[in-house]
Amino acid sequence: MAKEIIHTDKAPAAIGAYSQAVKAGNTVYLSGQIPLDPATMTVVEGGFAAEAHQVFKNLKAVCEAAGGSLDQIVKLNAYLTDLSNFATFNEVMAQYMSQPFPARAAVGVASLPKGVQVEAEAVMVLGS
Repeated sequence: MAKEIIHTDKAPAAIGAYSQAVKAGNTVYLSGQIPLDPATMTVVEGGFAAEAHQVFKNLKAVCEAAGGSLDQIVKLNAYLTDLSNFATFNEVMAQYMSQPFPARAAVGVASLPKGVQVEAEAVMVLGS
């Protein structure tokens, strides 16, 4: 099965040796998104909620570049440097995704790139 690399300028450019997403068949594997503004490649300001909103905006842009939407995500992995932000993450996620929500993991981590507080990666199935 051939793989297709997904890229959009509406999401941050990769800051390492990876692609924004890879499509294999009707499945799209989205790399982790951190709260970078794609225009400036700087971390958004405004606290955890602002960072979470930017993460979902970035994921949305990559989903759309692959021909899908956030509601076609079947699995989401979230990484938070402070699990006390878990409820806020849930509130922000519910503003971008509709029920039924995808399967999900939320993991507390010691640190993330560029000192951000949240990162999320996902698997999307087109046509789902």
